[in-house]
Amino acid sequence: MKKKIIIVLFSIITILGISGCKVKENTDALKFKEEYESLNDTKSNSGKTIRTLSIGKNNPIKYSSDEEIVKMIKNKKTFVVYFGFASCPWCRSILPNLLKAASDLNLNTIYYVDVTNIRDVMKLDEEEKIITEKKGTDGYNELLKLLDDVLENYTLKNTKDEEIPTGKKRIYAPNIVSIVNGKAEGFTTGISEEQTDGYMQLTDKMNQDSYNSIKCNIRCVTNKNSKCSLKSMC
Repeated sequence: MKKKIIIVLFSIITILGISGCKVKENTDALKFKEEYESLNDTKSNSGKTIRTLSIGKNNPIKYSSDEEIVKMIKNKKTFVVYFGFASCPWCRSILPNLLKAASDLNLNTIYYVDVTNIRDVMKLDEEEKIITEKKGTDGYNELLKLLDDVLENYTLKNTKDEEIPTGKKRIYAPNIVSIVNGKAEGFTTGISEEQTDGYMQLTDKMNQDSYNSIKCNIRCVTNKNSKCSLKSMC
């Protein structure tokens, strides 16, 4: 009798342990799904309708931070990182294509860094001098150095709609970076050149452009090719 009870208890513990692992494994995916889908059909600060998304509960998103990404780069890891935030209209327009490309290439993990509160914020004062409203985190500034080769310049626009360089780089949203052995080998925003507004209805051509760009840029990670060339991979 005691033997049967022990066997039953062991079976229950094993089942609970397996279930616990599954819950743990899916926590980030579910959190991401809920975070992004919670904004479906709501209004932005400008009064525009936020794009509706339907995200699978088994998506490859894993929440990360600027400090963790810095550490992974310095440890010469190979991975894909997506920088964005839930209410970003451009992010929401390319996200389905990012997840589809990842699925098609069997990419099991995409590290996600929400850039909302980590970046520096600059603006032009009344004399059009550049001032810093908010300083970026130490981890963010370290990322700017590590990803300098692929990041875009941080520019501001004056009253004449002219671009004014700040002398710094910036991690915009969305930014998708492929890191191979600690080096940025692929970079894309995933945005089609034909898309001129984050809220606009996307054409098949825009979606295909976005998908192709993302797939091209993450392929070197899925192929684990430390010497990948974007021109040869696309």
